[in-house]
Amino acid sequence: MSATYNFCAGPAMLPQAVMEKAQSELLDWNGLGTSVMEISHRSKEFIALTEQAEIDLRELMSIPSNYHVLFMHGGGRGQFSAVVNNFLGNNGKALYLVDGSWSSAAVDEAKKLAGETQIDTLNIIEKNGATSRVSIPNLKELDQDYRYLHYCPNETVDGIEIFDELDSPWPIVADMSSNIMSREIDVSRYGLIYAGAQKNIGPSGLSIVIVKDELLQLPQLPQSSIMDYRLGVKHGSMYNTPPTFAWYLAAEVFRWLKASGGVAEVQKTNERKADTLYQFIDSCDFYENRVAFENRSMMNVTFYLKDEALNDEFIKLAKAAGFVALKGHRSVGGMRASIYNAMPLEGVEKLVEFMADFADKNKA
Repeated sequence: MSATYNFCAGPAMLPQAVMEKAQSELLDWNGLGTSVMEISHRSKEFIALTEQAEIDLRELMSIPSNYHVLFMHGGGRGQFSAVVNNFLGNNGKALYLVDGSWSSAAVDEAKKLAGETQIDTLNIIEKNGATSRVSIPNLKELDQDYRYLHYCPNETVDGIEIFDELDSPWPIVADMSSNIMSREIDVSRYGLIYAGAQKNIGPSGLSIVIVKDELLQLPQLPQSSIMDYRLGVKHGSMYNTPPTFAWYLAAEVFRWLKASGGVAEVQKTNERKADTLYQFIDSCDFYENRVAFENRSMMNVTFYLKDEALNDEFIKLAKAAGFVALKGHRSVGGMRASIYNAMPLEGVEKLVEFMADFADKNKA
């Protein structure tokens, strides 16, 4: 492992083994004498890559056969609009749960496309002083008929995660951009899962969509052809030229995940990483976390220095020590350590050592 540990929230670090493999075959992929970036997306070699990528993803997530898997453009934000245009039609309504910045952004996009009357929102964050906690009411008691319920189970900015599966009477649409394949889930409980690739899958620009067949029967709004899920299914995610290099790297990440023991084994490592960092923060009166214990994100650990006048010094010395991208999002401040699948346990342990040393040297 390199001496630099990248805690960026996204685009995030990729597994070192994947990067080394991509480097070794950058100019000559699959013995073709050319880069994978330079060949036709309709060549038999690339088609074989895409078919294996889908097989591997289906295995990793135990995706049922009545779900389609799409590799699309646009990242997560592209799916904000695609979901609305594919499912709402002219008279459909949807419910959006709001637990942070990205779910709020999804609401803004939905209202822009469908209008205020078609989008209902429900704020599910309770504040107790500075501490945030998720509180979801009994959804079955809501007397409404929605085409779908949308939520973001992991909010990267706020460091909030919803671990419980929702009990919804309507199809669930989940933005899993920042926690896909970080832990095991039951795909069959969802109508659609989407994820921007740049956190746990690959580079930015690619998005993964896992959609239940029956949702494709819902009425649509006018939209661009490349964001039409039905056309994506019909053309095997190749209605137009896809982001081929990103697809290639995603395929290699899937291989790496399988070689690492699959999602179940990766989840164990992720839990150890998160526990290591949170336990230190809780044990040291120099730092604090402001999320309720049961909603602390396993992927994005937010924390604050009790003396925020030391923030700049912390960032400067952390970078010099090889810990990069720890500054919190500009909207919430503080620090954030994003510890996606590719971050090794060693990186978190080294960060804790640095944080302990910084605290010792700066305590009053």
